[in-house]
Amino acid sequence: MVDYQRQLLDELMGRNRNLDPGAKIKEKTWKDGDNCKFYMHSFCPHDLFVNTRADLGPCAKIHDDETKKQYQEAQRCSRKIDIENEFIRFISNMINEVDRKIVKGKQRLDLMNSKLDQRPISKQAEAVLNISDKISKLVREAEEAGIRGDVDQAQNLMGLCEKLKEDKETLIKQYESCGFNFSETQEKQMEVCETCGAFLIVGDAQSRIDDHLMGKQHIGYTRLRKALEEYKKKQEKEFEERRSGRSSSSGRRSERSRDDRSRHSSSHKDDHRHKRDDRREKDRHRRDRRSRSRDRHRRRSRS
Repeated sequence: MVDYQRQLLDELMGRNRNLDPGAKIKEKTWKDGDNCKFYMHSFCPHDLFVNTRADLGPCAKIHDDETKKQYQEAQRCSRKIDIENEFIRFISNMINEVDRKIVKGKQRLDLMNSKLDQRPISKQAEAVLNISDKISKLVREAEEAGIRGDVDQAQNLMGLCEKLKEDKETLIKQYESCGFNFSETQEKQMEVCETCGAFLIVGDAQSRIDDHLMGKQHIGYTRLRKALEEYKKKQEKEFEERRSGRSSSSGRRSERSRDDRSRHSSSHKDDHRHKRDDRREKDRHRRDRRSRSRDRHRRRSRS
């Protein structure tokens, strides 16, 4: 608790708040060990789930905007790569943990639903449950659209949900007016949120759905998943760029090799031509010497 209060004071008043006015202030850098690596890199997961079931407690490190700016502006180096990898490992572990929770929640609901399926169900209740299933599907699609940032699509899907809910209420009233007590046979269908693992009521009121989607826990896990997805896309892009670079480099090497072979072949041809010319020149000189020798011999014979 004392460390948390000290951290709050540091963030509000600065880490040099206790120094004398004339004292020399030590300049802080992003490489200092008391800085929160995750906050400098992107965000600190400790800030996402305050006062929720997933609360990680206060961060023991300092969140400072100035050092975060220094980190963001610094050149990419091995230390920054290590911080990024550590951040990704941390949020991946959190996502894996909630994914295991989601799997267990679904198994629990499957067990509950299997017991309910063994009970006889009327045609009236089946019709209402079919509408509830459609509502549940639309809610999931609207949630996925919201995560993608497609606000218009999410609003359209939620509009369809409201229409189906009205149809459901109308159908229930019709059955009850005929003497069918729907409340005695209706069981609240549950589902597990694919993002944060919370249990939800299928076809619940829109206000309750909105409260869930805007809750700290749901928003926190949405942010974790988005950060991991962006990291994977960046890795894929860098891999493609490296592969493209290797391909271009290989092409340049191949082209240089062809040029070298071409130059070698041209040089070889030139050497062959020079040697041939040299042989011809030597042959010509030999013929000239023989011709001069014969001429001298003839002159001596005449004399």
